[in-house]
Amino acid sequence: MCIAVGIVLAAHWPSLSSTALSFDDDQYLLENQLVQKPGWESTRRFLCEVLYPSTVRGYYQPLAMLSLMADYAMGGRVDNLRPFRITSLGLHVANTLLIIVFLYLLFGNSPAAVTVGVLFGIHPLTIESIPWLSERKTLLAGFFVLWCLICYVRFSRTQSWQSYLLCMVFFIFALLSKPTSTPVPILMILLDYWPLKRLSKKTVIQKIPFFLIAVIAAIITFLSQKNTSSVTMPGEHGLVRILFIICHNIVFYLQRFAWPVGLSGYYPFPSPFSLGHPKVLAGVIGTAVLFVILLVSLRWTRSLVTGWLFFFLAIFPTLGVIGFYPVIAADRHAYIPMLGLFLPLCGFLAWLCRGWADKLSRRCIVALAVTACLAAGEIGATRAYLVHWRDSVSLHRYMIKLAPNVTVLHNNLGNFLDELGESEEAIEHFNKSLTINPHSPEVHNNLGNVLHNIGKSDEAIEHFRRAIEIRPKFSQVHYNLARVLATQGKTEEAISEYRLALQMRPENVDILSNLAYLLAEQGQYEEAVRLYEKALEVEPDNIIAHGRLGLALAGLGKNDEAIRQFRRVLAARPADVEMLCNVGILLEKQGKLTEAIVQYRRALKIQPDYAKAKGLLEEALEKPKR
Repeated sequence: MCIAVGIVLAAHWPSLSSTALSFDDDQYLLENQLVQKPGWESTRRFLCEVLYPSTVRGYYQPLAMLSLMADYAMGGRVDNLRPFRITSLGLHVANTLLIIVFLYLLFGNSPAAVTVGVLFGIHPLTIESIPWLSERKTLLAGFFVLWCLICYVRFSRTQSWQSYLLCMVFFIFALLSKPTSTPVPILMILLDYWPLKRLSKKTVIQKIPFFLIAVIAAIITFLSQKNTSSVTMPGEHGLVRILFIICHNIVFYLQRFAWPVGLSGYYPFPSPFSLGHPKVLAGVIGTAVLFVILLVSLRWTRSLVTGWLFFFLAIFPTLGVIGFYPVIAADRHAYIPMLGLFLPLCGFLAWLCRGWADKLSRRCIVALAVTACLAAGEIGATRAYLVHWRDSVSLHRYMIKLAPNVTVLHNNLGNFLDELGESEEAIEHFNKSLTINPHSPEVHNNLGNVLHNIGKSDEAIEHFRRAIEIRPKFSQVHYNLARVLATQGKTEEAISEYRLALQMRPENVDILSNLAYLLAEQGQYEEAVRLYEKALEVEPDNIIAHGRLGLALAGLGKNDEAIRQFRRVLAARPADVEMLCNVGILLEKQGKLTEAIVQYRRALKIQPDYAKAKGLLEEALEKPKR
């Protein structure tokens, strides 16, 4: 076991230093206020927001979100992803060990179980789930699915109802991590067929509670996905397209499993998606050949059919019959399903290595040597792929090399380049993205941001308005447009855009605070105060909002309340000379000249050349003290 752990850690170790962020990591960390505020309130919302998850667009996955929140509490940040990586790699190692235990319970052969477990642990198809933050759900679901299957094997041998109940509990935990775990009851039936060989009417009836749980989870998944994102139903594209997708993916995943080269985080649909495309044609022909091979194999063994059905049914929720993703396939979807492809291999090795404890036969030695060569090849492929995950720019350049005409890849690379200050190259990729798809509001929005940052505000406004034409209820664009209009002095238009953004995101602190700031500038202090107070309800420790609220309260003449807000800022930032001056000004208005002078002198002690503090102090010293 220790050797197995060491091999898996050695293969995946570079993932710990990866700084790459992928497609939806912004939802799971960068922009997720609940993950970034660990506590009971975040926990409650993750668990209770069932049909309408508020911070992540898509299905209900509370345990995955709680896991990320725990990593954040342990110091994980956007600029320190190592805590997230450590947890993910730890889960993957744990899953590898659980697979070894599971295979040993099924076949009773240690060399076979350890060998196949290691082959799983170092397989390149497992890479994505470790450095990709949002794929914590895959690792966590895999962890609970494996415990579920282990408990089921124990139940099948002992008929212990304790094992049965634990199996059910772990199944529920798996569904709460990632609902694509719904096929587990069918996988149990397959295990009953082979290798447990106990399939009967009674064993099927035992799965009824699991099927009921799976149905409830499927309904929740469908509704939560539909309410917060999008779902493409099978009838929208027709039966032929569905069959093509299934055939393509069957061959695609088998090929990636057997020859894991050219892996990517984004596999676009072949175009045209018809038999005229070689990949689609190969999928149809390959699937037909596979079915013939599987049927013929039944003359000698159940293992190949069972293993393939295990894989196919486990991956079926993500196969594309019901569309949740814009890609035709994804490596991460094969994480647990490929266990089915390893089952026949383990059974074969167990047969070759039977009686190994007494004497290692020549065929056992040869089989282990061959698998050792396979392991070496897998480690090489895993390490080669992990090189591209070292940072976000490298990852997206690599994916664009494999799929050059994908809008989202150019868009994401543009964003990462912009963060690095490479504005010109970022604009090139945004323009490339718009060449591919001129109707993407996200790209227009991102291009507008870059143009504004380099001083081309008029061009930025054009792109923001174009994004709004395409998607009128895009709150982030209204917010960005408002910011640019405000810098141009178009305050009324900016306020109007902020109000539209606020209608769509009423609890967004930035929108509340910026709108309140403009209203306060126009003398509308009462509404500004209400907005600041609402922002602070959402984010009580927002120092900027406290300072601005103090200014608005001062505008209403509520000097005591304003001073309390300024002092709240100073408690967090004792060296804030602007706040010290603000406190001094209000103390002067209250006739507390001596106390005001103290504040001005404190400001000058921190920043001796601060002109505002000098002027205020000179004026205060000339006034007669009461």
